[in-house]
Amino acid sequence: MFGTLLWGFGNKYKYHLQKQSLAFNELPEAFRGLKIMHISDIHSGSFTDKKSVEKGIDKILAANADIILFTGDLVNDRADEMHDYQEMFSRLHAPMGVYSTLGNHDYGDYARWPSLEAKKANLERLKKVHADMGWRLLMNEHVVIQKDGQELALIGIENWSAKANFPKYGKLSEAYKGAEKYPFKILMSHDPSHWDAEVKTKYPDIDLMLSGHTHGMQFGIEIPGFKWSPVQYMYKQWAGLYEDGKQKLNVNRGFGFIGYPGRVGVLPEITVIELT
Repeated sequence: MFGTLLWGFGNKYKYHLQKQSLAFNELPEAFRGLKIMHISDIHSGSFTDKKSVEKGIDKILAANADIILFTGDLVNDRADEMHDYQEMFSRLHAPMGVYSTLGNHDYGDYARWPSLEAKKANLERLKKVHADMGWRLLMNEHVVIQKDGQELALIGIENWSAKANFPKYGKLSEAYKGAEKYPFKILMSHDPSHWDAEVKTKYPDIDLMLSGHTHGMQFGIEIPGFKWSPVQYMYKQWAGLYEDGKQKLNVNRGFGFIGYPGRVGVLPEITVIELT
């Protein structure tokens, strides 16, 4: 076990490009073939090698996606963790834009602050980092994506977890309001436990949900036809694609890392999803 963990230190920047082709009957014709780049859990406060991170960004850009969607945890705790990486991540761009949401670590809940005001100020600085990079941060709201006269709704909420240890800042009822009329809906929600707890039961017309959060525990086994990680005993949906009826969930394994500075069996991931 000790040798395996030592070996895993060398995998933390070995970015794996995961490709998914997802079919939806409700997808408007204009969006068939749309390429979504899904990234999550950057955790910039854990990085120690800027050149390796930049190779990951190059890999994202080389995929030539139509839109980039980031599902939270930009930092471990503090906005200033992006100081050395903000310019680098500002390179991310796509024809239809870059959209983002917050994860549980982005609120600074796990750090000690001299006052509540200091904690709130940190969150405001983090929001500004998103804006300065050209990322459209969705805070319990939706936007309309247009192409060739057709539309779909992109919904983004703050962190919402069904697990008691994690916060419920998200308000899907607010974000969803007004999106009912669009024929296709994508939800960005950091924690995959949200899917079973609320999305499937109350919002059956949300076609695709994108999440992260679990990192696949940065430890597991993934071979064709089989995958295992200790995190599956806490999260039913923890890595990759899940389907229930016409609804689909993709759980990204995370771009970065936290805690253990490595990856064993579950590599850092960037995902290209093509809608058909």
